[in-house]
Amino acid sequence: MSSDGVDAPYVGSDFYCDVAIPHTDRLDVMHEDEHVLAFHHTRPFWTVHIVVVPKRHIGSLTTVSAEDESDVRKLLGVVQAVARDVEFEQGAAAILTNLGAYQDSKHLHVHIHSGERRDQR
Repeated sequence: MSSDGVDAPYVGSDFYCDVAIPHTDRLDVMHEDEHVLAFHHTRPFWTVHIVVVPKRHIGSLTTVSAEDESDVRKLLGVVQAVARDVEFEQGAAAILTNLGAYQDSKHLHVHIHSGERRDQR
């Protein structure tokens, strides 16, 4: 499956605003509320690979401002809960966010992962 859940690969700059948030039916959702979405990555890099995003657009960790505080607190609360569950179930977990050229989708998102690195197709 491609990153947008259909046959054609996604070519935009914000997969989360364009595809994930408006089309959660295409995702394996772990958590959703009015502020935060957490789901299994559509093209996982690790055995367990979950993405957590704020539903309101925030560009990245380095663009967070005072007006984003409430959304970031809610995001981190979900990251903590999901990471705790992964750590308990898998024995270990890592948390990662990308910046600048490393950030394929220009929307703050946090990866929670565990296990072996998977070969990318």
